[in-house]
Amino acid sequence: MNKSKHFSWEAMLCVVLIASLALGRGLSPDFLGASNFSNLLADFTEIALMALPMTLIIVAAEIDLSVASVMGMSSALMGVLWHMGLPMPAVIVTCLVAGTLAGLFNGVVIVKFALPSLAVTIGTMALFRGCAYLLLGDQAIADFPGNYTLFGISNVGDSFIPQPFVIVIIAAILFTVLLQATPFGRSLYAIGSNQTAAHFSGINVARTKLRLFVLSGFMSALAGVIYTLRFSSARGDNGEGFELSVVAAVLFGGVSIFGGKGSLVGVLLSLVIIGVLKNALTLSDVSSEVLTIVTGLLLLSSVLVPNLLARWRESRQRRALAAA
Repeated sequence: MNKSKHFSWEAMLCVVLIASLALGRGLSPDFLGASNFSNLLADFTEIALMALPMTLIIVAAEIDLSVASVMGMSSALMGVLWHMGLPMPAVIVTCLVAGTLAGLFNGVVIVKFALPSLAVTIGTMALFRGCAYLLLGDQAIADFPGNYTLFGISNVGDSFIPQPFVIVIIAAILFTVLLQATPFGRSLYAIGSNQTAAHFSGINVARTKLRLFVLSGFMSALAGVIYTLRFSSARGDNGEGFELSVVAAVLFGGVSIFGGKGSLVGVLLSLVIIGVLKNALTLSDVSSEVLTIVTGLLLLSSVLVPNLLARWRESRQRRALAAA
C-alpha cells in the first residue's frame, strides 16, 4: 500500500475516532471523565497486546486465530501454578514460556507441513482452550498476592493511564519500529505481496513465519497474565471470543487480509476506536450481544470498504483510459 493510501485510510480513521468520541459524549456525560478514560484504556489492553503481533502475521499473509485460547491457557496455568505454591515470578515466567511454546507449535506445524495457518490455528484454538479447561475446569482461582493484583488495577501516579497500559505503549513503539523501519519488517511486506518472489530474493520465509507465531504466542501469554492480575481471577474461559476483536482491530486498521499492505499506525487508531465504541455503548447499558454485532460490522466493513474503493478506482481509471 503506498503512502497516499495509507494516509487516506488513517485520515479516515481519525475522522471516525473523532465521531466516536462525540458519540460517547452524547450517550453519557461520564464518558469524558478521567476515571472512565482509565477504564477504557484498561479494557482493550489485552486486545492491543495480541493485535500487535497479529498485524505482523496478517501483513505476511497468514493469520493466528488461537491467540485468545493461548491467553486463556496462560491464565489457567497461572492459577494452577500459584495454587501449587510456586512464587509469583516463577509462575509468570512459566506462563510466558508456555505461551511461547504454543506459538512455536503453531509455527512448526504451519511451516514444516506447509499447511494453511487458518486451518491450523482453528484447530489449535480448540486445542489450547481445551487445555485451559483441563487445567481448571469450571473453577476459578482468585487468591493472588495483593502487590501483583494492585499492579493490574492501579494507574501511573496521578494520571488516568493504567499501569498495565504502559506495557502496551512500550510494545506499540517496539512493534511499529520493527514493522516500519527494519529489514525484518520489509521482509514481511515482501512475503505478503509475493511469497515466491520473496524466497528467491533471499528471504528465509519459513524462519520468518516461525518467528512471527512464536512472538504471537508470547504476547498472547503476556495478555493472559495481565488479564488475570487485572481481574484477580484465573479461569479457563478468560479471553473467550477475543480473537474476533483482535482480527477486527487489525483489518479495520487498514491491514489487507491478503497480506503485503497495512501499517501499525492504522491498527493503533483502530484499537482506540473499537475501545471508545465499546466503552460508550457499555455506559449506555447496551447488551454484550449488540457489542458483538458492532465488532462484526467493523470486521465486515474493514474487508468490504477497501475492496469497493479499489474497484471504484479501477473503474475510474478504465474510463479515463477509454476517454483518452
